[in-house]
Amino acid sequence: MPHRNGNVIELSRPVTKRPAPAPKPTLPARESHPKPTVSVPFIVRAARVAGLLTAVAMGVLLVAALPYYTEPFAARVRDSRHVWLKPSGVIGQSLGVLALGLFLFLWLYPLRKRLGRRPALGSVPHWLDVHIVAGFLVPLVAAMHAGLRFEGLIGLGYLSMAIVCVSGLIGRYLYVHIPRSRTGIELSIDEVAAERRQLLHDIATASGRPVPEIERSLAPLRRGAPSINPLVVVGRMVSDDFARRRAARALRRDLAAGAGASLPAARIREAVRLARREMALAQQAGVLEGVQRLFRWWHAAHKPFAIMALVAVLLHVAVAIAMGQTWFH
Repeated sequence: MPHRNGNVIELSRPVTKRPAPAPKPTLPARESHPKPTVSVPFIVRAARVAGLLTAVAMGVLLVAALPYYTEPFAARVRDSRHVWLKPSGVIGQSLGVLALGLFLFLWLYPLRKRLGRRPALGSVPHWLDVHIVAGFLVPLVAAMHAGLRFEGLIGLGYLSMAIVCVSGLIGRYLYVHIPRSRTGIELSIDEVAAERRQLLHDIATASGRPVPEIERSLAPLRRGAPSINPLVVVGRMVSDDFARRRAARALRRDLAAGAGASLPAARIREAVRLARREMALAQQAGVLEGVQRLFRWWHAAHKPFAIMALVAVLLHVAVAIAMGQTWFH
């Protein structure tokens, strides 16, 4: 509408509202499958450092004293190092005390398992890792304490200790084939199924591919009906381990070179990590009953040998102290 402003007639311009700028498209937040943060208590961290230092020290000592340990026993007595390295010597007996401490430390792991969920004490898997390291060190330190000579009661104890060590490796292999949460709690079949569904969704989100395509790419790893035959279960676990590694490498190549070539390296690593977890859960669910059965058998065989080794070691220590065969009395 025109209006008069002094001698000038101005036309009022219609006020037009500028359209609001369209919002920038944002990518949906990736619902990654986060790694729960599990606190590692001081005792576990200290045990890891102590185990590493002990292993290094034992390696250096073994290399330095190898000529002594390879000599016949009659020649050792005349060796100048015998007074230090013999079982009752300063170094030899110190190794015995260290072996005893490590062996007693091994029994903290069963105690930790019985305590259940105690976040302040650290997770059971962390304790298991330390337990395995200590289990490896005990036979080595004990062998050097004995001068690589095993006779009488200590020979029986060392044999039991070696059997416990070997069976511990078998137990560890069975343990990791039972589906568990990040904190070490065993998962039920329903919990496994729920986590697998979430993992498939997370893999699809990380890789930019639909869930059905992800399921088809991992489908060849699915097996037939579950079995409780021990030989079938062990063979299936071993073959599944190799198949999972091959499938993870194939998925990495596919994401890096296929339609997802534009994916950042971090997204590819995340997708492969999630795929490994999903495949492991699928394979573990297929042999769960058989592995649980083997694990119960393993416990029945592992514990008696561990108790036998403990009794033999304690008797050996008691006899050595009673006869005054110590340099610290």
